[in-house]
Amino acid sequence: QLSLFGLKLNQCQFIPVITEPVVNFHMYDGPRDSNRKKLLQLVANDIQTVKGITVDLDSVDVTELNDKSMLSVFIEGEIPCVHLVNLLANYNNRRYLKIPTIKTAELSLAYYVSKSNKFFPEDNTLIIYIGKEYSKLIFLEGQKLKHIGATLDIGTKNLHTYDVYFSKILLEMENGGIPKLDNIILCGEDRSENLILSFFGTFPEANVSELKFENFDTSVITEEDAKNLALFAIPISSAVEYFDELDKTHVGINFLPKYIQEHQKFLQFGWHSYAILPLLFGATFFFTFQILSSYRELKDLDFEIERITAQQQQNQALVAEISPLEQRINSFDATQAILDSATAGSGIWNSTIVKVSDFIERRRNFWLTRLETVSSDEVKINGYSLSRSVLTEFAQYNNTALLKFINYEPLREKSAFAYTINFKLSQDTTVTK
Repeated sequence: QLSLFGLKLNQCQFIPVITEPVVNFHMYDGPRDSNRKKLLQLVANDIQTVKGITVDLDSVDVTELNDKSMLSVFIEGEIPCVHLVNLLANYNNRRYLKIPTIKTAELSLAYYVSKSNKFFPEDNTLIIYIGKEYSKLIFLEGQKLKHIGATLDIGTKNLHTYDVYFSKILLEMENGGIPKLDNIILCGEDRSENLILSFFGTFPEANVSELKFENFDTSVITEEDAKNLALFAIPISSAVEYFDELDKTHVGINFLPKYIQEHQKFLQFGWHSYAILPLLFGATFFFTFQILSSYRELKDLDFEIERITAQQQQNQALVAEISPLEQRINSFDATQAILDSATAGSGIWNSTIVKVSDFIERRRNFWLTRLETVSSDEVKINGYSLSRSVLTEFAQYNNTALLKFINYEPLREKSAFAYTINFKLSQDTTVTK
């Protein structure tokens, strides 16, 4: 856990590096095909025929050797290091960690040695990786892979004499048709001086050296770790090969079994999920169509609302223009009613005054000093008369007249009477005498 401190695992990529017995090698001598998928199918069929092993196409790959022959590489069974990566993901509360590919230790190491060293075309080079419990022998001819030896079950923990290595090397040279060794490159757990001297003694014509990592920036690690980079030759070689593949400068062996691909999918589908995909598509299309139709209807309704709103504003403007005219019309009607009422009233007043004036003109001893209305149809007159009989005569002249008051008040040494008479206007109240 401490070695992963500070790493953002969700942004990391994990590349498992596998070797025997998880990975198997098979020489393919059958027909070739430029279509890679068809070629892998031919190789898988050949493996089934020769070894009786059924291989999925995503678990097999091929590479070309120096003599143009074809070496097939395939995975059989579960991959322990993939299981380890999944356990790490579970420990960190994640469903999976990104695995872009799976590399093979032997081929990645052979690629890095070929890339970092220049050999003559006729040179035979042995790459020997010594682990704690096993060792690997890889042979190059020139810059190309020639032969991969069987895994040796000897390492630093169970090695008693280097002679065991030499006998195994000679056996693999015979199996691979390798007449001599020109270069021997050591990496792994044992790169001691004793080992180098032993190889010099057995293969005096060979150039024996430790695998170098000269093009790496080692400024962030200790000097001791920098000297021991050959311990990590296989993971470093696999990383170099992977990055060169990303840069399109190399095409190597890559595996990614289908179960790993499915496990890393954001959405995982079974057969029943694929069965309902057409229904999901149809439902999506239907709801999308409905939404678009509703959107179009809403747009039409918005347009209609805008039209009606504009019309309403126009109507309100017309109402605002009509209101003053309506008020003027109402005022005119009221004025006309007042004028009509006044005209009718003036006729009655005119008739009444004419008749009273006519009575006064004929009698000469009857005067008015004040005329006022008591109500809408009743008038009160005040005045003087030289004779009481004239007052009686006026009352008879106007049959609605009512003498309300009479008092003796001499005027300029003449006998006179002050009076108050009320009479009606709404009807013809006079009688012709």
